Amino acid sequence: MSIALALLLVSFIVLVLIDAPIAVALGLSSAIYLLIADLAPLIVIAQRMVGGIDSFTLLAIPLFLLAGLLMVHGGLAPRIVALCAAVVGQRTGGLAIVMIAACMMFGSLSGSGVADVIAIGTMMLPAMRERGYHPGFSAAALGCAGSLGTVIPPSIVLIVYGTATNTSIGQLFVSSIGPGILLGLGLMAVAWWISRKNGWKGGAAFSWPVLGHAFKDSILALIAPLIIVGGIRMGIFTPTEAAGIGVAYALFIGIFVYRQLTFSSILGMLRDTTEMTGSILLVIAAASVFGWILAAEQVPQLVVGAISGATDNATVALLLMMLAVLVLGTFMESIAIILILAPVFLPVLRVYQIDPVYFGVLLTINLAIGANTPPLGIDLMAACRTGGIPMSASFRYLLPFLGVMTGVMLLLVLFPQLVAFGSALF
Repeated sequence: MSIALALLLVSFIVLVLIDAPIAVALGLSSAIYLLIADLAPLIVIAQRMVGGIDSFTLLAIPLFLLAGLLMVHGGLAPRIVALCAAVVGQRTGGLAIVMIAACMMFGSLSGSGVADVIAIGTMMLPAMRERGYHPGFSAAALGCAGSLGTVIPPSIVLIVYGTATNTSIGQLFVSSIGPGILLGLGLMAVAWWISRKNGWKGGAAFSWPVLGHAFKDSILALIAPLIIVGGIRMGIFTPTEAAGIGVAYALFIGIFVYRQLTFSSILGMLRDTTEMTGSILLVIAAASVFGWILAAEQVPQLVVGAISGATDNATVALLLMMLAVLVLGTFMESIAIILILAPVFLPVLRVYQIDPVYFGVLLTINLAIGANTPPLGIDLMAACRTGGIPMSASFRYLLPFLGVMTGVMLLLVLFPQLVAFGSALF
């Protein structure tokens, strides 16, 4: 390892540990490397940053973010919650199961874990507190369930991974549906088990008329993911075009059907979307410079040599890569991990003949776990802030949820045919 590369990695780690914004850590460490190594003039940073975000596919990110906001404020998300509540009724752990199911369904609209947490949490956490659910349990369940937005299409993380590795985003979307449902069912089982021990129940009693009314009221909300994912699956439009369709659909329903969107509220959502998109694209731009340096230093080749020297077994190699991502996920943001590690791991996938689509699904599940693992745990942090509790209050209930998510990931590592079976179904 060269001195310049060592300085790159050390400066990046130090900046992350002192809580510098991830884009700053990536960009500043890259600048330090270029000053020491004299590989290229500093103007290359600007050139690489612009080139890193010069992609039509990335246009899907702001469009899906905007579609999610429009569906929350336009009345689609509350109707999804009402439908889930009508189905579950007063069953043990009912409100927790409703929250997880609602996160799964809204995740198919927003593409963002944090957006999922905030949208569903603001509706469900007060009701759960009123019914006696421990706030720490509610926050832990919400954080892990909200992270399903990272796995279930249209996942922004999958869009970034597909762009970084030149992998079909449509195939990634379809392949992630089955694992996303499996994760959701696992989280529901944990929520039921903990609620059974504490005597926590659901909301109103089950009623067929109430269910029928809730279903009728939510039909337009249920159609949205069918249009987005179904259109991509059938090849009618690309993921970026699907995002645009989602925005148009949410606008039409929110303005002309539910009549809950106003001109001022739409302007506010456009502003919020711009801010979120700017922060995401800044990380992507800075990571493109960092990744270019790693490629110039032949880090991917070094990683291939290290893993292939350690094992000839593809499953063991996959587990080693998953372990590295799991560790990084505790203190790094998901998109930065993808943009740094995906190009590094891609040659390893070729050596062991691992399907990049399959690896991408495993990677998103791993990042969903990291999004709820302290000290960073961005989805867990958002859930605790939404519930008005310190993050430490959720730790007692967090381990079973993380355990089942890790178990699902290991199951898919050991039995990759489960991902293929899921993609065949959908």
